[in-house]
Order: sequence, then structure tokens, then C-alpha cells
Amino acid sequence: MDVPGAPMKASRRKAWLTYGATALVSLLIGAGIGGQGESGAKAAPGSTGASPVPAVTVTETAEAEAAPAVTETVVETVTAEPAGPATSVSGEGEYLVGEDVKAGTYKSAGPSGDFGCYWARLMDASGEFDAIIANNNLSGPGRVTLNKGEYFQTKMCQEWTRVG
Repeated sequence: MDVPGAPMKASRRKAWLTYGATALVSLLIGAGIGGQGESGAKAAPGSTGASPVPAVTVTETAEAEAAPAVTETVVETVTAEPAGPATSVSGEGEYLVGEDVKAGTYKSAGPSGDFGCYWARLMDASGEFDAIIANNNLSGPGRVTLNKGEYFQTKMCQEWTRVG
């Protein structure tokens, strides 16, 4: 038992110093940890200060200027097929007058090559020799009058164009 005022034993004094120093160091470390994270910002009223205060964002909306009106003009060209039979014949072939080609007088500049131009007016499309009404071989310009219901055959001629 210790007597008050009597000197302490060295082992007890050492224990008090060790425990006291440990307590003091722990207190300082705890105060340091608790003090970290403080930024000087004040806590919101009613809060404990443990969570940060949310930032305030202000959004301002301005009216946009009116865009100028845009006007678009569209021009469209439409090519219409001629009503009824054609008034010109180009290339080789056999055409029914009144259905494929219009009746009337046609002219051509002549052969499309060096071998001449052949044309024929036919009663039908049978291909028989007796079906020929009239025919000709042109070495230059020529004319032919076609009647409704006939067939017109052309070979190696330039375009035939209706003139009347």
C-alpha cells in the first residue's frame, strides 16, 4: 500500500508515464482525425456538420432571336408523252399507221449509212411479197405518204419526220 506523500516506486512511475503518454498521443491523433475534412464551410442549420452542404446551381433562360423565314422555290419540268400516235419514226422497224405512227406525209434525210435506205408501205404484217403497196431504196432525201391502217417498214434510214 502506498502512503500519501511517500515517494512512488520506480516501476509504478514508469507505468503512469507510459499510460499517460499513450493517452496523450491517442488524444492528439483523435483530434487530428476529427479535424480533417473541415473546410471552413458552415454546416446548414439543423445539421450535425457530418455531410457537406449541397452546391446551389442557378439556370438562366434567355429568349432566342426569331430565325428569318426560309422560302423554297421548286421548279419541276415534266415532259409529257404526246397524245396518240408518234409524229416521227427513228430506227429500224415496222409500225402500224394510226396506232404506232400518225397518218400523213413524212420525210427523211436519207440513208443512215453507206448502203442506202429502204422503206415500204404494207397492207399487213405478214411479210409476204404481195403485202407491199409501195417501196423504195433511197440514196438521198425522200418522202412517203402513210395512210391509216397500213404498215410502214423502214431499214437503215435516218429519222422520218411528219411534215403534213
